[in-house]
Amino acid sequence: MFDEKLERRGTHCTKWDRLQENCGVDPDEGIAMWVADSDFRTAPPVLSALQAMVDHGAFGYGCDDAGYRTAVGWWQQTRHRWAIDPDWIVTTQGLGHAIGMVCETFTQPGDGVCFFTPVYHEFRNKTLRAERRPVEIPLAREGDRYVLDFDAADAAMDPSVKVLLFCAPQNPSGRVWTADEMRAVAEFAARHDLILVSDEVHGDLVFPGSRHVPMGVAAPEHSDRLIAMSASSKTFNLPGLRTGYAIIPDNTLRAAYMRRLSMLEYAPATVGVTATQAAYSPEGAAWVDDLVDYLDGNRRVFDAGIDAIPGLHSMPLQSTFLAWVDFAGTGMTPEEIAARIRDEAKIGVSPGPGFGAGGELFNRFNLATHRSVVEEAVARMQQAFSDLQ
Repeated sequence: MFDEKLERRGTHCTKWDRLQENCGVDPDEGIAMWVADSDFRTAPPVLSALQAMVDHGAFGYGCDDAGYRTAVGWWQQTRHRWAIDPDWIVTTQGLGHAIGMVCETFTQPGDGVCFFTPVYHEFRNKTLRAERRPVEIPLAREGDRYVLDFDAADAAMDPSVKVLLFCAPQNPSGRVWTADEMRAVAEFAARHDLILVSDEVHGDLVFPGSRHVPMGVAAPEHSDRLIAMSASSKTFNLPGLRTGYAIIPDNTLRAAYMRRLSMLEYAPATVGVTATQAAYSPEGAAWVDDLVDYLDGNRRVFDAGIDAIPGLHSMPLQSTFLAWVDFAGTGMTPEEIAARIRDEAKIGVSPGPGFGAGGELFNRFNLATHRSVVEEAVARMQQAFSDLQ
């Protein structure tokens, strides 16, 4: 079912219809492998639930999200072994909105917000838009994986730093942190009295041999500072519905967060809530298992093809559909690498420098597309860098 071609050009789709604007690649001949959404039709239970809303024909104010809260709790328990209270769930307009609300609620302009880099570029962007100060903490690299350097992290701290944004699983490298590593992050946050924001939106997309452990499971003793965030958006290709959720166990933190949302007159859209409730079901879980299996095949095809190009290396993914490719071995500058990908391969990617320190000679490729598209992208990359072979 994931090989079914879904034409997204001309549908007001950011990924394809802004390929020229954002990546300098003509969408008619280019391949969109940048922004992190997929080219797959969403799961049948979600389509059925949304079709029922359309058939009913009324889209008035909603008043009851109990079923949705139960579904989120069921999903966290059955997929990630985290037993949560439905009252801990605070719905947001996606995780970007949720992070912005953390800055607004728990920090003041000029306060520091720290994160380990390279990392999801919106951590830095959201911090800057909120007029807060980004504090980058470079990850150490050991072979094909990143590791946490707490000596560097401790040295980067000062009393003005109020929040830690942590990506688990890690975007862009696909690293799945162990329970011990997650606990060490929570202990670091406690040592410096930081609000701990754990972005776990890719936690459903983990490949065989690894398991995502939620921060709330790894370090329950630090739940008094935890804001865990997730959504059905990446897993089920629903980002346009702008629905995410924060899980906030601490009553005081949750009350402050909800008070800020209330001041801004935010309430979740019934369409997004309905879609998430339908996704977080046994039928949705079976579909995700099939999706992960398909993505596993995509990453194998991509890694083999990219690693066959001298000077290029795709870091092995433990999770996500976002390949992190190291171009350091080419001896080229970031500008030379970008020109070949853009002008010769005609692929739109996410440039590594945007992910902060450590990303300068990398590019991120989105593999959540049809197998034939991945194969074509590999062929184009091999041609674009053919002089290295």
